[in-house]
Amino acid sequence: MIDGLDPAIHTPKRLAAMAVLANAPSVSFRFLKDFMQISDSDLSKHMSALEQAGYVSVHKSGRGRGATTTFALTAQGRTAYSAHRDALRALLDGPHVV
Repeated sequence: MIDGLDPAIHTPKRLAAMAVLANAPSVSFRFLKDFMQISDSDLSKHMSALEQAGYVSVHKSGRGRGATTTFALTAQGRTAYSAHRDALRALLDGPHVV
């Protein structure tokens, strides 16, 4: 049961980011930072880990003050998030003791 939990997703901040991204085509860095109430550096660290896992794509446009960074789930990320949610549900539901 615990084997189904994905360590790349399981930390609370990464799980929160994946949950937001699962419900939107893409999300801006600022929106995610404000929604999660974390610092720029903390969000960058967690999103880099998700990008390295292949779960999130990053798109940067512009330079300087007008630059924007957006994130989106990849197909692999959507599959991993769904599997992680299923594993969490199974864990939270507990064993079916007869």
